[in-house]
Amino acid sequence: MNGKRLSIFSSIAIVISALLIIFSLFFPWWRMEFFAPQYPEGLNIIVYPDKLEGELDQINALNHYIGMQTFSEENFPELQYLNYLIIGLAAIVLIGAFVRKKSYLYFVISLFIIGGAVGVWDLRHALAYFGTNLDPMAPIDMEPFVPPIIGENIIANFTTYSLLGTGTYFVIAAFILLLIPLWKERKQ
Repeated sequence: MNGKRLSIFSSIAIVISALLIIFSLFFPWWRMEFFAPQYPEGLNIIVYPDKLEGELDQINALNHYIGMQTFSEENFPELQYLNYLIIGLAAIVLIGAFVRKKSYLYFVISLFIIGGAVGVWDLRHALAYFGTNLDPMAPIDMEPFVPPIIGENIIANFTTYSLLGTGTYFVIAAFILLLIPLWKERKQ
């Protein structure tokens, strides 16, 4: 890193990356779809950075029978502050468009990687917690389970599909846009 500044093209890519991060706030980041013979149209849990949506009341009523805790925003404290972390990340990325140094860009990419790893760990931890802490006094006795972050799972007569949401794809695109300046200016 010889101190050369990144090009205007790279700065534009970084600005677009910051905008994509902000746009991601308005879209779901993850979802789980539940299908069963009695629910052919499916039920959903839809996770935004600051709220849960979907047929939570119906899912919670069904989960009661297997002794699972209820899905609610109160059970996910990260929903109270995740928006602020995402806005902070977007601001840090945007600063990179003006600093225009590779060393700063490496710092931003490192934050992305760490934040992504923590996010995946947090989601996996929540799935494990809800699926393995079943009330032994529940009406239906069920073996503990951990749904996948991405993919299909069968729980009793339900088939579930865990999927990334549009917001996550915006963040992935933002990350890729941060890599482009490093590739484009690799010889500098």
